[in-house]
Amino acid sequence: LSLNGILHLEVLDHSFSGEEFGHFVSGLLDQMQPWPMPNSVLVMDNASIHKVPGIRDMVEERYTSPYFMLNV
Repeated sequence: LSLNGILHLEVLDHSFSGEEFGHFVSGLLDQMQPWPMPNSVLVMDNASIHKVPGIRDMVEERYTSPYFMLNV
């Protein structure tokens, strides 16, 4: 979700698995831009699905340095 609408959406008839969440984040990152351009901030809380191995690395490789990320 952004100020301009929905960037990426997936609807499932079940809970996200870690692998499915990784695919979702990858698709979302394809729609995002590098900082400080519009659609350049990704916010995730401390939900367990957000801590799936590989998610943080994927985000850091594509869009941000670790210093922009917060551990909540």
